[in-house]
Amino acid sequence: LPGMAPGCFECCIKCLGGVPYASLVATILCFSGVALFCGCGHVALTGTVTILETHFSKVTSDHAMLTDIIQLMQYVIYGIASFFFLYGIILLAEGFYTTSAVKELHSEFKTTICGRCISGLFVFLTYILGVAWLGVFGFSAVPVFLFYNMWYTCNTMKSPMANLTSIDSICVDVRQYGIIPWNATPGKACGSTLGDVCNSSEFYLSYHLYIVACAGAGATVIALIHFLMILSANWAYLKDASQMHAYQDIKLKEERELQDITSRSKECLNSYT
Repeated sequence: LPGMAPGCFECCIKCLGGVPYASLVATILCFSGVALFCGCGHVALTGTVTILETHFSKVTSDHAMLTDIIQLMQYVIYGIASFFFLYGIILLAEGFYTTSAVKELHSEFKTTICGRCISGLFVFLTYILGVAWLGVFGFSAVPVFLFYNMWYTCNTMKSPMANLTSIDSICVDVRQYGIIPWNATPGKACGSTLGDVCNSSEFYLSYHLYIVACAGAGATVIALIHFLMILSANWAYLKDASQMHAYQDIKLKEERELQDITSRSKECLNSYT
């Protein structure tokens, strides 16, 4: 570039060449997915409690256990966000390390056994986390399904093609899902009451936040699969680099021994002559 010293330009090219772009993309995707899941899930859970207390379970003792479980889930969300923030940074740092190792494959750089063990450990841990997040993704789809059923029921009541004889006969009973006990009061919402529930800001916000949280969980699963492919490839590269350096060491040693034998043979021949 004009006005830039050749040394600075070469340094920039070298730095850009050492950036693990695949790990960087996976890290950004992982952070985005976890942030969406944790942030939206936390707010959606709070809105769910408000809806239950207002329309489905007006006695505090009936939903006390559910409230405790939701609070526990919110604390778990804090832990998930903190853990994946650190884990994503660690995987990105491991990507920088492995990229540097691969770039120096034919130089004097030597990968250590500890580095390969750490890479293998990350592969195993990322696989376990990926399987766990598949479960989280499936679990996050459950409230989306429940809220969708309620929303669809409300739209059915509003439809002029329904030919309903009595709107009050259409109800949504959340007790059948095991969310609250069967003795909860009232336990269900019917007719216009159900319409008020679907038109409330808590329902609208929670429904869409659950959808975004489910999408965030799916993005996290994709990010972990991406990380798993990157880590597996990096581990293979490190293993090949180690084998290559071991081969070069053996070859260099054999060449030195051959040179020593040749020089000794020449000395012996000169002594005889």
